[in-house]
Amino acid sequence: MEKAYWFRFYPTPEQEALLRRTLGCVRLVYNKALHLRTQAWYERQERVGYAETSSMLTDWKKQEELDFLNKVSCVPLQQGLRHLQTAFTNFFAGRTKYP
Repeated sequence: MEKAYWFRFYPTPEQEALLRRTLGCVRLVYNKALHLRTQAWYERQERVGYAETSSMLTDWKKQEELDFLNKVSCVPLQQGLRHLQTAFTNFFAGRTKYP
């Protein structure tokens, strides 16, 4: 028998701000990596994997205009890149549409 549990949490204003900042950074990193992977394929027929995007993330965090990425944990940012890798794996296997 499977059980389901529902939880609701009420973050403090500080926690909400941190969540919003973190999720915004994850969305930015995901979209930036998706754009670069798409661009690499259409321009050079080159596949870019998780390892390359992870090293790009390190470079992005060093850029002055993306300095705010250092203010959040790197774990959710890397997990977003892993989700992108899974999305591409599923796409190439014919299970889903293009990410």
